[in-house]
Amino acid sequence: MSITNEDQMIGMQKVSEAVAYTLKKMTEYAEPGMTTKDLDEYGAKILEGFGAKSAPYLTYGFPGWTCISVDNEFCHGIPTNQRILKEGDLINIDVSAELNGYWADNGGSFVIGKDIHGHQKLVEASKDILRKAIDNIKGGVKIADIGHLMETEAKKRGLKVIKNLGGHGVGRSLHEQPDELLNYKNRYDTRRFKKNSVVAIETFISTDSNLAVELKDGWTMVGNKGGYMAQHEHTIVITDGKPIILTEMNEILN
Repeated sequence: MSITNEDQMIGMQKVSEAVAYTLKKMTEYAEPGMTTKDLDEYGAKILEGFGAKSAPYLTYGFPGWTCISVDNEFCHGIPTNQRILKEGDLINIDVSAELNGYWADNGGSFVIGKDIHGHQKLVEASKDILRKAIDNIKGGVKIADIGHLMETEAKKRGLKVIKNLGGHGVGRSLHEQPDELLNYKNRYDTRRFKKNSVVAIETFISTDSNLAVELKDGWTMVGNKGGYMAQHEHTIVITDGKPIILTEMNEILN
């Protein structure tokens, strides 16, 4: 989506506020002993309060309102009553929604309670890489160059990037052009970020794997070589200077 008038900007701000506030509140609410289904239902009520509808449910018939992935689950985890959060778990919550014809997407990984398994280092790396990527995105910048920056920063920390997951355009639907905003340099990709366009930019930073593979449930993805992954995601508007972070209220980079 390209923003061409004030009404579109207001529409994107409203849906972005809905997903960002929901993600923030879910992050604060999550604690040991709770099921991922409990957490998902809590988020659903907040989205409903905004009049927003779950994007994965609307678009794909996903069996949950938000995606909640725990420990070895990399993304698209299904909220269930069987998955009970434990102290030290690495969790990722991804919240995307539609409101009045506009769509926004955001997500974040964090540790439940105390960091008894040492996941915080991975979480901080993912945050830092997203922060650096956003700081370097503006109209005219090559999409592949941002991917190169992300992979370079991961390698500096002894980490990997997941090569078959990426950010994407967003606005009038959940996934739009430009698609495949990858976390590495695709040398065949000559596209550039366009001023006034809206994208969901996200990290996929991993300890051991470089690909995500789908489990038999048809949704949940794990690493091809195991390990853990952290993801952080903002919906942004590209400008001539620093991007406008529409989902800044989620405080994922704090």
